[in-house]
Amino acid sequence: MRVVILHSELTEGIRKDEDDVLIQAGVVSQALSNLGYEPTLMPFSMDNRVVVERLRALAPAFVFNLVETVEATGRLIYLAPAMLDHIAINYTGASTEAIFLTSNKIVAKRFLTNAGMPTPHWMSLENIKRGARVKAGAYIIKSVWEHASIGLDDDAAVFVNNPEDLLNELTARKEKLGGECFAEVFVEGREFNLSLLAASKGPEVLPPAEIIFHNFPPEKPKVVGYTAKWEPDSFEYNHTPRHFDFTEEDAPLLGELERIALNSWDLFALRGYARVDFRVDASGNPWVLEVNTNPCLSPDAGFVAAAEQAGLSFDQVLARIIADSQQARNIHVKILKIH
Repeated sequence: MRVVILHSELTEGIRKDEDDVLIQAGVVSQALSNLGYEPTLMPFSMDNRVVVERLRALAPAFVFNLVETVEATGRLIYLAPAMLDHIAINYTGASTEAIFLTSNKIVAKRFLTNAGMPTPHWMSLENIKRGARVKAGAYIIKSVWEHASIGLDDDAAVFVNNPEDLLNELTARKEKLGGECFAEVFVEGREFNLSLLAASKGPEVLPPAEIIFHNFPPEKPKVVGYTAKWEPDSFEYNHTPRHFDFTEEDAPLLGELERIALNSWDLFALRGYARVDFRVDASGNPWVLEVNTNPCLSPDAGFVAAAEQAGLSFDQVLARIIADSQQARNIHVKILKIH
């Protein structure tokens, strides 16, 4: 069966995180071949007519969706699955709605808060202009839409004394962060990633990973920023290893992280695979930083490392992602027949 691997269109001057999509496309292509499929790589662009015509001509059994940016921005990431929904071609991973809700970090945090799930307090430019109370303290300035830790480095963590300070920081940084940004209370503490993979009886939480901030100077913010993820020669990259070994003392905390991760899967109706990022404060309280749909599938990525810890091969991971997309498609078809 023919399968299209739909990925972000790459142009001149691309960032390292964008270039990584070709690595993902390569390993996914090989795994699909191993599973008996005939993969075809195809970039997704804003020229939807061309994309639709080519997809219809190829008539794939399904699309493996690896689109992470459109026109070099995360703001438009939901367009790829929306187009696939429109032309009724099945695809892997999260739905259009789930991708939109989680890619807009402020919307995601509102959903988490309304569901009674812990996420650090946040404020946008608009909140502050309307008179929101700002407590003196440490904040981290984040892009609303961009992922891959874009814009996150040492200077993303700021200490402010009043609303004016925070308003100035947000205003000065918003263009660098894709035009929209917000301030989140900086949680000093441990950082965890919990990966989830679809299984026949519901999502499986893969072995939890903790990011270790090894030998960070006291004045250096403990942040897994862009440099830590994408610059192999940097201090940050080489001093933020992940590990999967925990003591019995961590068992209650890990159980709570797993519970919240599964609730996040249900809250956003996730499919296929996902990753939930946490900080845990000095009192042992967990806080959801982000819910990531369709996390990176590169060989050195956190999701793949967690799958390996669970004893799963890459081919097995892809087989489960594909099976979940087929199950979701069958449920959708049954609902249409009922109505």
